[in-house]
Amino acid sequence: MLKKSLLIIAAAVLCLSVAFAQKRQVMLDKVVAVVGASSILHSEVSEHARQLVEQRRAEGFTSDRDPMNEALEEIMTQKLLYHQGQIDSVHVSEGDILSRVEDQVQAMIAETGSIHELETAYHMPIFNIREMLQQRMREQAFAQSMRYEVESKVKIIPGEVEHFYKTTSKDSLPMIAEQYVYAHITKFPKSITEAKQRTKERLLDMRQRVISGQAKFANLARMYSEDGTAMRGGEMDPTPLSALDPAFADALEQMRIGQISEVVESQFGFHIIELMNKQGHLYHFRHIILKPSYTSEELSEALHTLDSLATLIRADSISFEQAALEHSDDKTSKMNGGIVSNQAILERYQAYDAKLTVTKFLREDFAQFGALDDYNRLIMMKPNDVSDSFLTADVMMNQLAKIVKLVKVIPTHQASLADDYLRLEEMALQAKKERVFNEWLTDKIEGMYVYIDPEFRNGEFENKHWVR
Repeated sequence: MLKKSLLIIAAAVLCLSVAFAQKRQVMLDKVVAVVGASSILHSEVSEHARQLVEQRRAEGFTSDRDPMNEALEEIMTQKLLYHQGQIDSVHVSEGDILSRVEDQVQAMIAETGSIHELETAYHMPIFNIREMLQQRMREQAFAQSMRYEVESKVKIIPGEVEHFYKTTSKDSLPMIAEQYVYAHITKFPKSITEAKQRTKERLLDMRQRVISGQAKFANLARMYSEDGTAMRGGEMDPTPLSALDPAFADALEQMRIGQISEVVESQFGFHIIELMNKQGHLYHFRHIILKPSYTSEELSEALHTLDSLATLIRADSISFEQAALEHSDDKTSKMNGGIVSNQAILERYQAYDAKLTVTKFLREDFAQFGALDDYNRLIMMKPNDVSDSFLTADVMMNQLAKIVKLVKVIPTHQASLADDYLRLEEMALQAKKERVFNEWLTDKIEGMYVYIDPEFRNGEFENKHWVR
């Protein structure tokens, strides 16, 4: 249900042309449903049904349900979430909505060739196109936030996971794909101090250019900042200090509106910050982030060091575990023989108990962990092999050199409570979220005005309360 109900949110951006098509229809359209104060047109349902069919065909599966009824139910669900989100005053970022609208408009202009061609294609001026996109994306934002508000309160305890496992048929338990357990030794270039100093000097130069009026902070952020905020001139949505890196938050808390900070070092890199505004506990700011970078000679030195170490390990002159303890720059693994913990999966499941430490990686875990370079070496190795050194980046995108050792490969198997607890916990939690959400949805349907055209009233709805 979760995957299906979220399809409308993912497909809405892809189907924005529906709103425009409504303006260009030759044949008379009609309202097929009303939820709260929102009408749903036949053309909307038809277009979304087409998208569902195409998406499933691409994914290689089909549904027994009539795609028109399925599409209608998903659109009605989004409309209800949108209206309830407004009633409950859930938080949405207007800045993010406007940014997404502008990105979409620019993509449409690029596709059609010019603003004039875009207006001609959709038979409306550019400001109307922006207005319609904004309404669509605002609906999505409220719907997503409202659903999150409902589901974020759902928790699960170990007994519920065990009950889920015991009551789920064996055929329904997932197959866990091949997993890898491995160790690594990492080495930052010896010149990291010099690299950090070069980074600070670049930021100090930018700060001086802004203060002296030679450049605008936002323009420098667009050109040089090394994170996703660059396209927005370094601007972040209003954020509480508790959600920021401690060093970054400490600097921000001491700033005045309009002030440009000195260089701040956080776990993510080096920053300069411009405080734009402050309302209550929310800070509205821009920043430029840079990470230390190295010359090819500096990186080569780290590679040579690890290659020499790998040669000693292969010759049994030193164990991998001892080499990791004495030489690795990774403080989280060096005390454990270099064995890499799957922090990404622990964070995803919010599993911070030490007894739940996970050292097994699926292929997709490597991608989430930012360790595909590791994976590409491991798949070419046998257990106990040690790789040659290679250049990569850590989860914070800091450059480093590394060698890896394949400890073992766990073959594909059916999930078990003993070996795959966290993945079963995720399944159990998801099932509980769907149940809680469906109960909440039923209650809200009962309290909201809903009209469905007779043409669709006899169709198959997952939630039978839509028709009454």
